[in-house]
Amino acid sequence: MASRYLLDCTRVKPFFARTISTSSTRLLLQSSPSTSPPPPNPPFATTSEELPQPTMTTHYKITLHRSAISLGSRIKDTLTSLGIHRRFQTVYHKHTPEAAGKILKVKELVQVENVPGWMVKTKEEMTKERQAKRGYKVVGERRGVI
Repeated sequence: MASRYLLDCTRVKPFFARTISTSSTRLLLQSSPSTSPPPPNPPFATTSEELPQPTMTTHYKITLHRSAISLGSRIKDTLTSLGIHRRFQTVYHKHTPEAAGKILKVKELVQVENVPGWMVKTKEEMTKERQAKRGYKVVGERRGVI
C-alpha cells in the first residue's frame, strides 16, 4: 500500500502536488512517482523519436537557502537528518514519505526540485565541480611591451 498524506493546499508548494482529490481544498501527496497517462500525441509527430518522452522524477534536490541559526533545535535537527549542515548546500533524497515529511517541516528554509535519477550527483562529484582547475592558462598576449 502506497503511503499517502492529505495536505492543506494553501500550505503546499506546486512541486508536492501529485493528484487532486475530490475535495477542491485538499491535495493528495503520494510518495510514489506520478502515474498520470502520457500527454496525447501531437498531430505533427510521425515517428516515435519526435514524440515527447515523459521524464520520471525519482529524487528531491534540496538546497538550504535560509539560515536556521535563531530557530529551535527541532528544526535544526530536521535539517541535520536531511544531511544539510550549511547554507546553499545541496543534497538529494529519493521520493519517500519520510523525506517528504522532513521537507514539509522546513519548507520555508529550503528550495526543493524534483529531478530524475540520472541528474543525482554524489558528494564526490559535487566536490570535484567546486575545485579549481590546476595550473594556469594565458588569457591574452600583450604586444608592444619591451
